[in-house]
Amino acid sequence: MFGIGTQELLIFLAIVLVLFGGSRIPSIARSLGKSITEFKKGVQGIEDEANASVDNQQTKSESKSET
Repeated sequence: MFGIGTQELLIFLAIVLVLFGGSRIPSIARSLGKSITEFKKGVQGIEDEANASVDNQQTKSESKSET
């Protein structure tokens, strides 16, 4: 997993636990999950806009070729 072994992962988790404490970790994870969800929505919105733009350009070029 990303070149991280079991021991390194356990050490990292122990450091996170010491720095943030057990009570703040769930709220941090929740915030991280929400921000990832918002990022995905933003990326999807950009993709939708790009697809709509391509569709509009194709429709315009088809209507010009028919005339």
